[in-house]
Amino acid sequence: VADLADPPKVRLGGSREMTVWAADELRDFLASIEDSEWYVPIFLAANTGMRRGEVLGLTWRNVDLDAGRLTVSQQILSVEYEAKVADVKTSHSRRTIDLDPKTVAVLRVWRRQQLERKLATGQRKDEGFVFTRDDGGPIHPDFFSQSWQRLVRTSEFRRIRLHDLRHTHATILLKAGVPVKVVSER
Repeated sequence: VADLADPPKVRLGGSREMTVWAADELRDFLASIEDSEWYVPIFLAANTGMRRGEVLGLTWRNVDLDAGRLTVSQQILSVEYEAKVADVKTSHSRRTIDLDPKTVAVLRVWRRQQLERKLATGQRKDEGFVFTRDDGGPIHPDFFSQSWQRLVRTSEFRRIRLHDLRHTHATILLKAGVPVKVVSER
C-alpha cells in the first residue's frame, strides 16, 4: 500500500528560515512607506501581529477606537483565486487585541480618509471592511502580499515575508519584556 502513495515533495534548499526585523528596522521601513496606500494595513499588521487575512477581514464594527482595542473574528481567504470571508484559522485566533495610542491615532486618520473618499467618489458598496478596494469590496490576500513584496524589494531593507511581520511583532514584544503568554495570546 505504501508503494502506491505519493511521497511528500522535497523543497530545494531545505525549509525556509524565519526572518525578522529589529524594532529600528521596522520603524524605519514604516517611515519609508508612510505615503503608500499600504501604510495603514502594514502598520496594523506590524503593531498587532495579525495575520494577512485577519487584517483584510477586519471590519469597523470590530474596532473600538475609544477603548483602544479590536476583535479578530473573521478573515479574508483566497478560494480559487477569489477573495472570500471565512472564519478565523483556529478557535484561539478569535481574540481581542489591545491597541497602543499610535495605532489608534493611525486608524482614526484612516477612518476619516476612508469616509472622505467614499463621499467624494459616491461609493455605495460598503461591507464595513477597514481596508477595501476602490469599490468598497475586500482586498484579495494575494494582492496584499504582492504589494508587500514590491515595497520591500524596492526598499533598502532586508527582505522578509509579510507573515514575518507577525514574528517581528512577537520578537519585539519579547525583547521588551512582555511575558511569553501575553505575546502568544496576542
